[in-house]
Amino acid sequence: FRSKIGAAGATGRGEEIIKTVGSFLVVELMSQGYHPNDACKEALIRIIEKHEVKPNFQVAYIALRTDGVTGAAAIKEGFSYALYSMNKNSIHRVKGILAK
Repeated sequence: FRSKIGAAGATGRGEEIIKTVGSFLVVELMSQGYHPNDACKEALIRIIEKHEVKPNFQVAYIALRTDGVTGAAAIKEGFSYALYSMNKNSIHRVKGILAK
């Protein structure tokens, strides 16, 4: 999903993402002043809170504001993303919010 404030995308268990309108939520939170990392984490918290036990699946979000600030969050370990910025490629490993 994208808007004037930025864009967000998701991967993982699609039905969980759809139930919370996750990518839209991330962008909406950024429009309310959330940092992209915090917006991604908040969207994941809403998914996690819908389950009585710790989820045994992965969902991850990545967000980009129009000013170039990026952020990401994942439920579990194992999510990473590549970023090309200022003529340089980099890999960003994202710590899962339910990591021990």
